Amino acid sequence: MHKFLNNFVRCGILGWCLEIIFTAINKIRRRQFSLQGNTSVWMFPIYGCAALLTPIFRFMKNKPLLVRGLTYMSMIFSMEFISGSLLRRKSLCPWDYSRSKWNIGQVIRLDFAPYWFGAGLLFEKLLTKPEED
Repeated sequence: MHKFLNNFVRCGILGWCLEIIFTAINKIRRRQFSLQGNTSVWMFPIYGCAALLTPIFRFMKNKPLLVRGLTYMSMIFSMEFISGSLLRRKSLCPWDYSRSKWNIGQVIRLDFAPYWFGAGLLFEKLLTKPEED
């Protein structure tokens, strides 16, 4: 249990950091060069749930990169849809993708697929240790 909690915290922090960097860089499109990023406290447990994928990361370790990335991306989209839908019911969802033509249910954006592909591989790297010789 201690290892899971440790991984949960590590994933939550990594997710927060990635989101802050992503939102800061995204401000360049709007010519806001202060590069202020943002996130929500709700995002910590959502990103932390990546720790639940540890057994899947281990199972997928010998699969090709493309297969692993697509699998993780699909799982992240699923978690984003579930968590976003639950938070929207209570008017607590910190994101709203309704302006994107690529949105599904206003809680996921299909054009974010490459980002979730990469994020899944980062979480895999964080949660799996190389085999010792």
